[in-house]
Amino acid sequence: MPEKPAGQSVPAVFTAALHSVRRARLRSELTLTEIPAPGNLAPYSIALAADVTPARHEADSDLGTGRFILLYDPSEPEAWGGPFRIVCFAQAPLETDIGLDPFLADVAWSWLVDALDARGAKYMAAAGTATKILSTGYGELASQGDGAQIELRASWSPLDHDITAHVEGWGELLCMLAGLPPAVEGVSLLAARRAARE
Repeated sequence: MPEKPAGQSVPAVFTAALHSVRRARLRSELTLTEIPAPGNLAPYSIALAADVTPARHEADSDLGTGRFILLYDPSEPEAWGGPFRIVCFAQAPLETDIGLDPFLADVAWSWLVDALDARGAKYMAAAGTATKILSTGYGELASQGDGAQIELRASWSPLDHDITAHVEGWGELLCMLAGLPPAVEGVSLLAARRAARE
């Protein structure tokens, strides 16, 4: 259930937004669950977690994982430019040579924008960071060898309470970061191969 202030009913506009979130159709490669929303970011919120399958039971996916949070504050914080704000996170492992690509962060951000735009999501004030992580295991972790990850953290303000396209765009981003081909034509695909970290 979405978070709400104690003793208050859920505003109709946020209820409509919740229904639109639940109408989202995600790719079959995603396993989606509703999780507890952070209670300190807005008076009303809902949070989703998704893993690109196959995933281990109750663990983040080896292929990719993400979080999607819809915030609603009727006071319309100035930084949001409206009553709604979406915050999302997406992460996926990569082969080390792909992690070294100097354009990887740019590509990851463009995938988010393309996925939202391809679905007609209306938004403003988009912001985010794309982080490339390169790692080498030592000692007890030496068997992991070298590896790489891409993490994308982003937020934007939807222009209305219809959030369906935003959830679907986020889901598409997760699949693309995991190396799956785009479901929408016109989106370029990085030659992403999955890391085989044993």
